[in-house]
Amino acid sequence: MQPRAPAGVGSLVEDVDTPALLVELEVLERNMLRMAQSLAPTGAKLRPHAKSHKCPTIALRQIELGAVGVCCQKISEAEAMIDGGVRDVLITNQIVGSSKIAKLTDLARRASVAVCVDDLEHIGALSSAAQTTKVVLDVLVEIEVGTNRCGVPPGLAALELARRVAAAPALRFRGLQAYSGAAQHQREHIKRVEAAKDAIAWCRATRDLLRLNGIECPVISGAGTGTWQEDAASRVYTELQPGTYIFMDADYMRNRDADGNMCPDFEQSLFVWATVISRPAATRAVVDAGLKAVSIDKGMPLVHGVDGAEYVRASDEHGVLSLQTEPKTVKLGSKLRLVPGNCDPTVNMHDWLVAIRHGRVEALWPISARGPGL
Repeated sequence: MQPRAPAGVGSLVEDVDTPALLVELEVLERNMLRMAQSLAPTGAKLRPHAKSHKCPTIALRQIELGAVGVCCQKISEAEAMIDGGVRDVLITNQIVGSSKIAKLTDLARRASVAVCVDDLEHIGALSSAAQTTKVVLDVLVEIEVGTNRCGVPPGLAALELARRVAAAPALRFRGLQAYSGAAQHQREHIKRVEAAKDAIAWCRATRDLLRLNGIECPVISGAGTGTWQEDAASRVYTELQPGTYIFMDADYMRNRDADGNMCPDFEQSLFVWATVISRPAATRAVVDAGLKAVSIDKGMPLVHGVDGAEYVRASDEHGVLSLQTEPKTVKLGSKLRLVPGNCDPTVNMHDWLVAIRHGRVEALWPISARGPGL
């Protein structure tokens, strides 16, 4: 059974039930268009990360604007994208376990699907399953370029894995996965640029080593919303994987430009819509958007457009606001917008994106790739 929608198409925004996830369509469209137009002259292709929106409707709009496909982090996300009409998916992760690999090869029958490896065991398991199901899997070797998560060191370790992939039956070596997550959230511009340059240098050196050893590296995929300009200008990354740029969030908004000013290249389009359910004190209000409606892993959400209001504490169903003044807009029953600290896990908590334009609901988009997934 499909979950209950918080509004109907044509409803006024004021009538959208809460907590709900709002997206301003005009801003979303400007963000998508800006990225597409900015990348066009650089030669870098856009492969946006669907873990941010988890919505095939948005993925297809990104592809209409020139994206070559999307990234996903999990099998379940990839399945939702392919079910929704996306035909080119890179899973930017290692897939382990017979049931997941079986699903991966099944999806490869229906669309172009690539996956990452950083261990010989990955290669053996993928090759065996691909042979059994008579498909060819595209494989990227993941190198560690600053995230300190998955990936082998750049250079010789990557070369060895690339050789093994190229020699494995039913696998096709496509290139390198090189995402520098730590670089994306460096607040100072110079530190972001330096971190991006380090990742670019490691990618370039590994690519050149592969070529020197007779292995072509047609794809180097990575980058993100925080470093997209440096990564595109490098001429090393062939694909960029930003996700947050379409929505933005409070965390990315803290990044600074070269002059020390807030430097969002993109506008805030995503908000959690919440109702004030209690005004127990002059300096305190409580909204109905707590831990089940907005992520706080990168800090508390911001209260949008209300001076002197600060979201200070979250519990399961409650968000507590501290009021330095007594804004008239924060009264019992009033509704307000919260800017999530981190858009990705916030989106994952909701069933619907309520797409609004000029104060009315234009569309309801199911977030079909949400949940813990498989």
